[in-house]
Amino acid sequence: MKMAFLFINAILIASLATLAYASDPSPLQDFCVAVNDANATVFVNGKICKNPNKVVAEDFFFSGLNKPGNTSNAVGSRVTAVNVNQIPGLNTLGISLVRIDYAPYGLNSPHTHPRATEILVVIEGTLYVGFVTSNPANPNLRNKLFTKYLYPGDVFVFPEGLIHFQLNVEKTNAVAFAGLSSQNPGVLTIANAVFGSYPPINPAVLTKAFQVEKNVIDQLQAQF
Repeated sequence: MKMAFLFINAILIASLATLAYASDPSPLQDFCVAVNDANATVFVNGKICKNPNKVVAEDFFFSGLNKPGNTSNAVGSRVTAVNVNQIPGLNTLGISLVRIDYAPYGLNSPHTHPRATEILVVIEGTLYVGFVTSNPANPNLRNKLFTKYLYPGDVFVFPEGLIHFQLNVEKTNAVAFAGLSSQNPGVLTIANAVFGSYPPINPAVLTKAFQVEKNVIDQLQAQF
């Protein structure tokens, strides 16, 4: 019962909070259910609309966020996204949702959402979370780290575009839900992007940027 109560409140908090500040353009009609990209005949910044006469309730529906994600991977976490690609009816509404499962000591690696602010609520477990600021004119705020330990029912906000992370600090599983202020917030995982790009970034760039020897860069690129 407690889990169900927290689950419902997580969705309500995340949804209401992200509706208050949406980074996507405001809709000019009741809905614009997205057409599958494979069936699109034109390309726009977003997705084109389905014929409203063919819209059905299932276009606004998703099932399965009560099911744990598979955390059997190198970092021990799994993000289950519910954005416009899962619910076509989210198109133009400026909001989406994710469930994040963490294995014991699992990590949601440092990453950014280029198009969305994120508000996260913990359902189970204890998370160490944080974000890093950009390079503003004020040198006292340059790359400043803000961190917090979160417990069930706690909420934390990650500003749009800033690098952030979550770490499960316990030997039991953890679960969180997050709302994002975009129908398609995007995600850029820092390590994957820097060391796993295709084609690879020239090691000369990375050795100078990270001030390490080339063999270190070679090893990191090999892992990704």
